[in-house]
Amino acid sequence: MLSAEMEWSLESVREMVAGGMQSVRECEICAFAIAMCVLLLFMWYCYRVGREHGTRKHGSLLEEQNGFAFCQSSECFRCTSAGESLNQRLYHSLQEYAKRYTWSGMGRVHKGVRDQGRYLNSRPTIQRPEVFFLPDLPSAPFFSREVQRHDVELLEQSFPALLAEFESIYHQPPARSGSSLPPGWKANSTPRGQWWTYYLVNQGTPLVLNVRRCPRAWRVLGQLRTFIANNVFGNACFSVLTPGALITEHYGPTNVRLRCHLGLRVPPSCELVVGGEPQCWSEGSCLLFDDSFLHRAFHDGNPEDGPRVVFMVDLWHPNVAAAERQALDYIFTPGRLEDREGK
Repeated sequence: MLSAEMEWSLESVREMVAGGMQSVRECEICAFAIAMCVLLLFMWYCYRVGREHGTRKHGSLLEEQNGFAFCQSSECFRCTSAGESLNQRLYHSLQEYAKRYTWSGMGRVHKGVRDQGRYLNSRPTIQRPEVFFLPDLPSAPFFSREVQRHDVELLEQSFPALLAEFESIYHQPPARSGSSLPPGWKANSTPRGQWWTYYLVNQGTPLVLNVRRCPRAWRVLGQLRTFIANNVFGNACFSVLTPGALITEHYGPTNVRLRCHLGLRVPPSCELVVGGEPQCWSEGSCLLFDDSFLHRAFHDGNPEDGPRVVFMVDLWHPNVAAAERQALDYIFTPGRLEDREGK
């Protein structure tokens, strides 16, 4: 009888051990499945939080710096290059330039690059360039046409040719079905109305197809002495505001340029406000302004008035010396700073 009890006890122990091991195996599988679910949920949570945080940060940056989020393109230098890393990249590019060429005449550029973060953060709200501030430049919302007399007169003499070329590209049939825009035109975000641009040069890069459609405008650009043709701060385009349109307050990227608007079509009730000072365009005449000042534009006319049209070009600020222009062209060559970021 004792032997039978021993056998029963051993058998029971074996069954208990086997059952326990099976339970452990099942628990391990269950625990592993739970852990995987928790891990997936955690990854999903991190993705959502990071995405929402990035969206809020990017959106608030655009609203704070740009008034209204006109540009949402990853190709835009102004919208993708701000931040502490840009200051480091600027300094490396300046050092490369100085080693290849010279430090002579680089005092203001060196000062601006070295203290860029402080300059951008300490500027008064009326003038706050988003990307680069060159210190000790005379500043004002609007400039006299005399500061760039040659280029202003050349543009005004070219008024009939530029107007005719605008008409030829503006009245083309839509580029594709479902679009109201002719080939080459870009719609920009505005709180109301429509703002369209047709770039020949966008952030220092010519748009070949658009240039081919506008040979006379391209020829005019080639004759300008102070057009910023070789760095990301240079643009040239036809700009259209439809009746009721508003471009809300925003800042340009730098104070080293003057933006020039040649009026091509200017209906009543159109206005440009820079640094709190209002000005009206005039057909056949140029307006020179520093777009690093807070500025906005609007067309409050009636539908029958038609659009406001200007030919816009970026010219060097007259007090940026030739040596400084050469250095800035090198530092802000299209693609240079973006390439460095990836190294």
